[in-house]
Amino acid sequence: MRRLAFMLSVAPMALLAMPVAAQTTTAAADTAAVTEVVVTGLRQSLRSAQTIKRNSDAILDAVVAEDIGKLPDNTAAETLARVAGIQVERYSDEANRVLIRGLPDVATTYNGREIFTAELRRVQLQDFPAQALAGIEVYKSGTADIVEPGLAGLINVRTRRPLDFKGRFIGGGVRLTYNDQSKKRDPNGNILISDRWETSIGEIGVLANATYAESKYRNGVRYNNQDISTVSSLSIVSPDSVGHSFRYPHSVGLYNDGGKRFRPSGNVAIQWKPNDKLEVYFDGIYQGYRGRQATDNLDVNLRDWDSTVQKDPTLTNVTLVPGTTDQAASFTKTGGVAPQAYRSTGADQTDTYQGAVGAIWRGDRLTLSTDLAYEDSEYEARNWSLDSAFTTAPTVTVKFNEKDGAAFDITGFDAANPANYYWRGYYERHYIAKGSGVQWRGDAVYDTGSSLIPEIKFGLRYTDRDASLIQGSRYAWVLPLKIALSSLPVGPLQMIEDPFRGDSQGFTQYLMPTREGIAANVSALQQRSVAALQQSVALNPNDQGYKDTLKAFSSPEVPLDQGGAFSATEQSYAEYAQAKYAFDLGSIAFDGVVGVRVVQTLGEYSGTSRVSANGVTSLIPRTVKQNYTDVLPNVSLRIHPADKVQLRLGYTQTRTRVDFGNLNPALNVSQVVRDPTQPVDPNAPAQPNAYGSGGNPDLVPLTSNNYDVSAEYYFSSTGSITVAGFYRDLFGFTSNYTRRVQDPVYGLIEISRPENSGAGKIKGFEINAQTFLDFLPDAFKGFGVQGNVTYIDGKNQFPKTLGGDAPYVRITGLSKWTYNAAMFYERNGVTGRISYNRRSPWVNYYRQAADGSQYAGVGVRAISRLDASLSYDLSKQLTISFDVTNLLAKPFENYNNYSPNRAYPVDVRYEGRYYGVGMRFRFGQ
Repeated sequence: MRRLAFMLSVAPMALLAMPVAAQTTTAAADTAAVTEVVVTGLRQSLRSAQTIKRNSDAILDAVVAEDIGKLPDNTAAETLARVAGIQVERYSDEANRVLIRGLPDVATTYNGREIFTAELRRVQLQDFPAQALAGIEVYKSGTADIVEPGLAGLINVRTRRPLDFKGRFIGGGVRLTYNDQSKKRDPNGNILISDRWETSIGEIGVLANATYAESKYRNGVRYNNQDISTVSSLSIVSPDSVGHSFRYPHSVGLYNDGGKRFRPSGNVAIQWKPNDKLEVYFDGIYQGYRGRQATDNLDVNLRDWDSTVQKDPTLTNVTLVPGTTDQAASFTKTGGVAPQAYRSTGADQTDTYQGAVGAIWRGDRLTLSTDLAYEDSEYEARNWSLDSAFTTAPTVTVKFNEKDGAAFDITGFDAANPANYYWRGYYERHYIAKGSGVQWRGDAVYDTGSSLIPEIKFGLRYTDRDASLIQGSRYAWVLPLKIALSSLPVGPLQMIEDPFRGDSQGFTQYLMPTREGIAANVSALQQRSVAALQQSVALNPNDQGYKDTLKAFSSPEVPLDQGGAFSATEQSYAEYAQAKYAFDLGSIAFDGVVGVRVVQTLGEYSGTSRVSANGVTSLIPRTVKQNYTDVLPNVSLRIHPADKVQLRLGYTQTRTRVDFGNLNPALNVSQVVRDPTQPVDPNAPAQPNAYGSGGNPDLVPLTSNNYDVSAEYYFSSTGSITVAGFYRDLFGFTSNYTRRVQDPVYGLIEISRPENSGAGKIKGFEINAQTFLDFLPDAFKGFGVQGNVTYIDGKNQFPKTLGGDAPYVRITGLSKWTYNAAMFYERNGVTGRISYNRRSPWVNYYRQAADGSQYAGVGVRAISRLDASLSYDLSKQLTISFDVTNLLAKPFENYNNYSPNRAYPVDVRYEGRYYGVGMRFRFGQ
């Protein structure tokens, strides 16, 4: 079999199968004990991943080297979508949220040590380019010696080190992709250089890797507004027979999410082995993200009163959904409010740096290791949005459910005429989030020499984290001045792109400035906004809102709002002990681990409340502290009834700290100002005297008791069938809830903030199989198949606000079924793969019915994808490749149950197909 391009080296299978904590101190370990395995193809990578899974003390799945390189994946998050038990959510043409067995609370580590993005507790996995990775391990159950996994589990991302290679190695690749929706081409590339030397002070290895990934995207969305209400009694409706009791969305519209993102990243690794027992290493990583957004929105109002003519819109040709008398299917609207639009431009970036030094000493029976790391990460975003409105309200024909979504057309309107657009407003935003941290760990592994308890581990870990966030925004509303959009200092107006497939949507393009026209003329737009606001103040001398806005625009920089800021500091102290055991009963072998991890957390969280009462707004600082200890046991048993079969049983306890932003103690409260001369209906429900929103410092960590069982049959080095069952008994999901409470100052107040839900239960199973079809005739022996299916049934309680047991409802964001199937071929230098992924529907959030019960309010329909790739080895050093992602291009669709038995579609989102062609090279081993 010819070598595939970009040959990668990995540590031996026994080493890769170690828990991630052991990898931290052992992955760079003593090459005298390392038997190097060279990954030269898809077959070897499947063998490596299967061996990791088979030998691990924890329940995990792995993807190794060529699995990532050979699949048409750009990021680690995209690759994870193919792993059993993993579900991902996609937005802006990429996977950006990863769930393990239906849970989003995933801890992330880089080469075994914790890594995060800005103020978050985890890293953005889509920021890891696939080209830079040696492998990914998905831990679905924990052991005492690894960093505390989240409620869902832990994902460890591995990169390479110089002593993994035999000598000097230079490898990399270039790739060009084409998006059929944005019509743009993007370059991607990476290069890795590694070498090792024997010197007078021992063996030294140095590795450097640099990666650049770019993507220009353009998604088209046609939508129904989720605000559903009854037609106005003042609207003229025809035919008369439909009456005035039907409901329909407040508006329909287009939302075209687009832009460019690019990710520069790099890592370095240095290893020094002065002798066979000692190794010292350094790991450094830089992870960057740059986004340049240009998002368009057109909202066509179907309901509001037109103040210029004192009339509600007229609805004609009204049809109702068959079988209903209260739900509109389509109509024609004339009059009312003119459509409004905006082009939101933005520039955001992330810079994350992590450096670590460590050492490992291996004696005859005792192994000692230590690792010290520092990380600094910052995310900054700026947005500039230019808003417009049509000068008149043209006739709109709309269908609320055309091919599973809204579809509308606008007649009698010349969209290409600049005279038909007013300037509506100008918006700016500045957002800054930061995080940094120090982490240290020390571990001792003792080989007892006993057959019953062959190994004992001890360890300590210390972390010190800080996180902060501050932001500010300002908006100049100028529509009453009726300023022509074409008069602004933004260059010529252009018709926006049409990103839609098919002909369902009639109206798709209108005039707007280019992204560069807005982003490159911010100073001029600020000056024009100030002039317009001065004019508005002169026309409305008693309007304090215009005066406040003018003051906000008095400086070039957006004022940062202390009322929306928070900061946090947190220290944790952990110690663990774990032992391996092994024994035989007759011809059956048993082994496993028993351990406990104790973690103490001390945190201080600060924010500033904004309180508005009696016409006065006050800023009130608030700081709270937390101090709690978790005791997290784990025990597992592995049974070997035959050479190729093993059974696993496991129990673990996990807990996940609450995100820093949710712990913000600040509460923003606005008092309701009512006209005392207006009569109060004594029979009407009580109305809140104030509304509040904010964080919740009383949130407790999410906790879970986890039970796992699996049966694994390994019938060849690349063939296996595994079946796993799991059950999670958990408490404390954090979600936003709205409730009304009595306050001693305001009386009845309605507060929206995150709260811990009640108890929860998750149960399910996974079936995973893979093999090369070596039993086929010789000409077909390069073919193989891989597939998995996951079933998850998860429910949790809402907060117990009224006492008693709250009802159980399906966990939000959780699909019951996930499927992955792949067929591949590898022989004679040709490697091909076609992969299919499907995720069943899920619920986004719940609504409360009139009787107080909860029902699924907004959900997402099933999603499926098909990807394909093909490569050919021109030589041992060069490979060319071709790939296609999102071949089916099926749109994202969600729906809105605005009552228990009535629904409208919400979004139909069209995403791009990506065609890629590339070349990879490698010199050395």
